[in-house]
Amino acid sequence: MLDTCDFKTQYVLHLADDALVLGQRLSGWCGHGPILEQDIAISNISLDLIGLARQYYQYAAELIGGDTTEDSLAYFRESREFYNHLIVEQPNGDWGDTMSRQFYFDTFHFFQLQHLTRSEDLRLREIATKALKETTYHAQFSAEWIIRLGDGTKESRKRVQKSITHHFPYALEFFETTEFDKQAHDLNLGPDVRELKDKWIEKVREVLNIATLDDINSDAVAKKGGKRGIHSEEHGLILAEMQSVARSYPDAKW
Repeated sequence: MLDTCDFKTQYVLHLADDALVLGQRLSGWCGHGPILEQDIAISNISLDLIGLARQYYQYAAELIGGDTTEDSLAYFRESREFYNHLIVEQPNGDWGDTMSRQFYFDTFHFFQLQHLTRSEDLRLREIATKALKETTYHAQFSAEWIIRLGDGTKESRKRVQKSITHHFPYALEFFETTEFDKQAHDLNLGPDVRELKDKWIEKVREVLNIATLDDINSDAVAKKGGKRGIHSEEHGLILAEMQSVARSYPDAKW
């Protein structure tokens, strides 16, 4: 069994991996947004998430010690060593796909960070307090787009409904607990993710109702595995693109 420090490191890496992989995904919209303002907005959200990932990776590197750095954790781990949720590695698809993925994640992330601002770990508390301000904006941005698309044209409603339905089983992984989740909660480092589900469901339903979209499928089965290092083919492609320069020139100084 892993000792306390290892569970803590895994937990911090899990938080970092979510932010990094989703930030990398969103960066794919740079220069391709539907309108200029949204192109800039989604690029800024990407930068916010990558900045958050850096803070977590720096902390994880300190916990691991030795020659470990934020860069080695981001660029030189294999897919099975990442603990991000499956939803953040899903393809961007169209704007509705990206916004439904973002809406589910942002809503969960808001409640997760809210709890982390009360963590017994000072470093996590400081990171979460700063990130909560940005995530409040992210959650508002994605929710407004779900409403805009759902209550828009017949075509936009049909497409975003398909996206919302498709991503819901992936979102349910938020509430699947791993050993590092349990340890983090027992040590008062982070929330019991199962206790966040009711708040998340309530907020999701509120937004879907305003957007005139169908209610969530209460019989949906969670798609899971990401938090245990079991990822989709898409994950390997993301890492290959993101890590290629660092792995090609591992001794380069910038």
